[in-house]
Amino acid sequence: MTEKSAEPQPVTIKKYANRRLYNTATSSYVTLDDLCRMVKDGQDFVVFDAKSGEDITRSVLTQIIFEEEGKGQNMLPIRFLRQLIRFYGDSLQAFVPNYLDVAIESFVRNQEQLRRNAADAFGPFNPFSNIEEMSRQNMAMFQRAMSMFTPFPGQGQGTEGAAPKGETPAAASEDDKIKALKTQLDSVQRQLDALGKAKTG
Repeated sequence: MTEKSAEPQPVTIKKYANRRLYNTATSSYVTLDDLCRMVKDGQDFVVFDAKSGEDITRSVLTQIIFEEEGKGQNMLPIRFLRQLIRFYGDSLQAFVPNYLDVAIESFVRNQEQLRRNAADAFGPFNPFSNIEEMSRQNMAMFQRAMSMFTPFPGQGQGTEGAAPKGETPAAASEDDKIKALKTQLDSVQRQLDALGKAKTG
């Protein structure tokens, strides 16, 4: 079996002390805009610090997002950003990336249907209302999943509304919280999949 060996390897980008980025595949210097186009074209890459050899791909991708947001390409809601910041350093921080992966992968799987809806703007339905409805449902599911385990007293949807009757988040064990969160994430995935299928109906 040589299927895996046929997969294209990510391009290696080196970042130097002067902040210049060097594409080792093309032997040329590139900019963040160039890397942004590579991402949009589906070309994978990894970025290493030229001096230390540290993998800094995450920070460079984050910088690309920052640059795009600065150009007015606003996709990250303020409420989402604030909620995300609150989870840094929290015991549940490790679960947030998994949830976001589930949510964005589901959206990617449904994007072709959303594009067809947008192209059919003169059809019997408003395609943009479908997108808005999916966004609202995704946000609602995210809030339900996270409010169950809100690590900040007084934050979220109420002082005790996120906890089952007779029990507060503080009273539950960490193991119970983790198991419940995994169950909730599975539920979110099923709801997202069902939402995608509903759009094709």
